[in-house]
Amino acid sequence: MELTNDFRVSVPPAKAWEVLTDVERIAPMLPGAQLQEIEGDQFRGIIKVKVGPITAQYKGTASWLEQDEAAGRVVLKASGRDTRGQGNASATITCTMTPDGDGTKVGVTTDLTITGKVAQFGRGVLADVSGKLIGQFVDALEADLKGEGAGGGAGRTAQGRAAPHPPGRAGQ
Repeated sequence: MELTNDFRVSVPPAKAWEVLTDVERIAPMLPGAQLQEIEGDQFRGIIKVKVGPITAQYKGTASWLEQDEAAGRVVLKASGRDTRGQGNASATITCTMTPDGDGTKVGVTTDLTITGKVAQFGRGVLADVSGKLIGQFVDALEADLKGEGAGGGAGRTAQGRAAPHPPGRAGQ
């Protein structure tokens, strides 16, 4: 299932790249995520997600598949297992950054495969959850950028715009 979201940050692409590829910096901004370890190009952690009445917690790994600063494109592969043994999730997350006036437009496409209880929810529910998570992430990112005197921050332009196949990360 595929989900597509986008947002705008009020910093130029070079700064957006610097921040969005710094896993230690952005992990605390991702709702429900906890970075536990970085080993080379591999990241280990936990993400807790609430979809409808179900809360799932996935423990897993992620690694960069691609980092092309000139093209403003990064691809991250993540996979995890529900800590209660009730399913698995894997996602390929593609992030593109393009100039947008004095800021940067960031597009996020997530190709998600999910099994277990969370899989019972349809694309619409997962798209809504994904949109809310992106919104919370953008709010945290905005606060972080303003905190370093970036003078702008991030703003949401479109969220939860579902593409033909649903999501990436779903949760709280």
